[in-house]
Amino acid sequence: MTRIGLIVNPVAGMGGPVGLKGTDGKVQEALQRGAVPNAGNRAREAISPLARDPGICFLTCSGAMGEETLRNSGVRDFSVEYRYADESSGRDTQAAARKFRELAVDLILFCGGDGTARDIFDAVGITVPILGIPAGVKMYSGVFAVDPGRAAEVAHRAGTLPLQDTEILDIDEEAYRAGKFETKLYGIARVPVLRNLVQLPKAIHAEQDDDLAKDGIARFIAEIMVPGTLYILGAGTTTERIARDLGLEKTLLGVDVIRDGECIARDADEQTLLRILGDGGEARIIVSPLGAQGFVLGRGSQQISAEVLRRCGAGSLIVVGTPQKLADTPHLHVDTGDSGLDTEFGEYISVVCGYRIAQRKLLSR
Repeated sequence: MTRIGLIVNPVAGMGGPVGLKGTDGKVQEALQRGAVPNAGNRAREAISPLARDPGICFLTCSGAMGEETLRNSGVRDFSVEYRYADESSGRDTQAAARKFRELAVDLILFCGGDGTARDIFDAVGITVPILGIPAGVKMYSGVFAVDPGRAAEVAHRAGTLPLQDTEILDIDEEAYRAGKFETKLYGIARVPVLRNLVQLPKAIHAEQDDDLAKDGIARFIAEIMVPGTLYILGAGTTTERIARDLGLEKTLLGVDVIRDGECIARDADEQTLLRILGDGGEARIIVSPLGAQGFVLGRGSQQISAEVLRRCGAGSLIVVGTPQKLADTPHLHVDTGDSGLDTEFGEYISVVCGYRIAQRKLLSR
């Protein structure tokens, strides 16, 4: 019998669609901007396939920190081992993780982002394997499954899988909101591993390593831009170079919208994108994969939501990435939160990697 301790961070990811680039200390602002909690839905996607698995015993927290997810997923036989009062906090996450360690669980399965991962690591270190169901705004650490469905696959075999040491990264969230990416190693955790089902930590390449490739990508994208068409630019240095080539200043870690050489929205959230798209006309989305992890969608630019993608159409996506980044990224992934939409992207995706040059990359499911 595999004993799994489940922790859900109910507010994880709320800051992403509304453009806050994180939810730590920003829950009320996210709610004021119209954010809707979604971590429970993400957790349910991972738990539902395990609901009738006789080889798994769940231990969890009360209410929205796990109990509701298990009940809504059809799990009936579980025990609530930690109860919290009022709104949950990082202290509750740490206390629950310590309780699960005392009860000798085989795996702590959590739903959240890097902040939740750090809280759990603070409580248990390397004494208990952990695995993340991705639901946060920032998920640069290597403890997350590629998507909720694959979290279920790993959890199903958690007691028999080899364990791997992987990095938990500490992101300066205030600097991140200001457009600076500052990261440091926070700790080394232990994660059960199935090939291509657990993501790698984010890799950061020095800009000078592939400046020429970025210049080539930017010149080519400028060449193929169609007058009157909206272009939604995701986060990153490659899309920033595209904007710079057009004489525009790009929000490095945000989402901007340009048309006919002008920026019509900076650091746009999901609702801003939907409002602009509601005016009609053609639209394209330009994004770059997250280094090493390979996420084209679902990490870093969550303002480009499933609804935004549906408005534009799967065929509107233009992926750009330098040869160095692609060499270090064996597979690409999409995790829009809508599995039906994810399948519309097919098995392969073309990535513009230079001036009039593209590579065809496998889109891992």
